[in-house]
Amino acid sequence: MCTPRGQHPGPVCRCDCGCGLSFRKFFSTKEELDSLENYRDQLKKELAGVEEHLGKLKGQ
Repeated sequence: MCTPRGQHPGPVCRCDCGCGLSFRKFFSTKEELDSLENYRDQLKKELAGVEEHLGKLKGQ
C-alpha cells in the first residue's frame, strides 16, 4: 500500500503504485536531505495525531 502523494520517504515512489512520482533513480545530496527532512516532519505530525487520538479514546 502506498502513502499519500508527497509523503513517500524518498523523492521517488518505490512501491510501483503509479502515483506519478519521479522516474529518476539518482538524486543530489540536497534533494535526499530535503526529502528525509520532509519525511521526518510528516512522521512527527502523524505521531502527534496518534497521541491526540489516544487521549480522546482514553478520556471516554
